[in-house]
Amino acid sequence: MADTRSPEQRRRIMQSVKGKDTTPEMLVRRLVFKAGYRYRLHQKKLPGSPDLVFPARRKVIFVNGCFWHGHGCPKGKLPKSRPDFWGPKIARNKQRDADALERLRNLGWKVLTIWQCETKDSVSLRRTLVKFLGR
Repeated sequence: MADTRSPEQRRRIMQSVKGKDTTPEMLVRRLVFKAGYRYRLHQKKLPGSPDLVFPARRKVIFVNGCFWHGHGCPKGKLPKSRPDFWGPKIARNKQRDADALERLRNLGWKVLTIWQCETKDSVSLRRTLVKFLGR
């Protein structure tokens, strides 16, 4: 199937995609802060540069976009256009994520991944965050 956008439109759309401070990430940050936890952001010294880092607890949180990280929900579906490009790209992203998680765990860190689709229910998300971070 051909792309429904012109190359220029597609380029502008893709350039607007952010890697940090996304809407789901900001929601998680607000919930964590309101619950009384303090954190560091995007620690480049750690594998995968986790979105939220809790050094004293040795815990990290990744907030992943369903599409970009290949989640199994409806938002994580590959586009019908250019499957030869998107399939390998998303597969590489998933492999990079798995490698970073393994390296973090080997370094003694506990890891929680929050998916974009899980941020819709803030009550459930808050429960998950508090359970992971502890009292």
